[in-house]
Amino acid sequence: MRIEPYTTDSIIHVMKRGARGMDIVGGKTDKWYFIKSLFLLNDAYSDRNWHRETAGLPLFKRPDHWPERNSLTRILAWVLMPNHFHLLLQEKSEGGTAKFMQRLCGSMSLCFNLKYKNNGSIFQGAYKAKVVDDDSYLRHLLFYIQVKNVLELYPGGLVAALKNFDKAWEWALKYPFSSLPVYVFGSSSPILGDDQGLISQVHKEALSKQDAYEMLKLYVDKSDTWSDRIKELILE
Repeated sequence: MRIEPYTTDSIIHVMKRGARGMDIVGGKTDKWYFIKSLFLLNDAYSDRNWHRETAGLPLFKRPDHWPERNSLTRILAWVLMPNHFHLLLQEKSEGGTAKFMQRLCGSMSLCFNLKYKNNGSIFQGAYKAKVVDDDSYLRHLLFYIQVKNVLELYPGGLVAALKNFDKAWEWALKYPFSSLPVYVFGSSSPILGDDQGLISQVHKEALSKQDAYEMLKLYVDKSDTWSDRIKELILE
């Protein structure tokens, strides 16, 4: 298992991309499998037959005979894209994030290979990770993960999203494969572990709809604000 340099309570941006740019999900069923995995595999308890054990249960329902859930890491924000995903995690105990990522990526590869008769890992090398070390970076990162990535999928891409931002924003809030709607609407999600309210507070203070519009404009216009951050954010 991968050994990481960060410590307990560190906030980490993680990205994992498909091998050779390939898609890591083939349709909605695969996407919901990813969401289910974010919840069920983020657990100190491990059942090799977890997918079979939970078949027929509601999305976030654990079998009654499993022990009480104890998450390996705290998931603070996330987005699933066709060929990669981003997670914002908080290390809960030493090695927790690495163990969760090992389970998640292994399970995704196994499921994809069985379904599409593929071989090997569907992912490109080890996952990329960077510790979030200041508030400004966190704000830019939350926009990048939850807004910029989702709006890339908007018809016409980021330029069209900026031009028709009201419609694009509503469209983004209906995209189910991101944590953005949870924070904007103030709802809850079994996946997320923002126990201290850190991410919710950033959304309230610095990532409103207007903030998102202004940040998108700066991003599309390739402003100096973004040129200083972009390499850190994309984790390439």
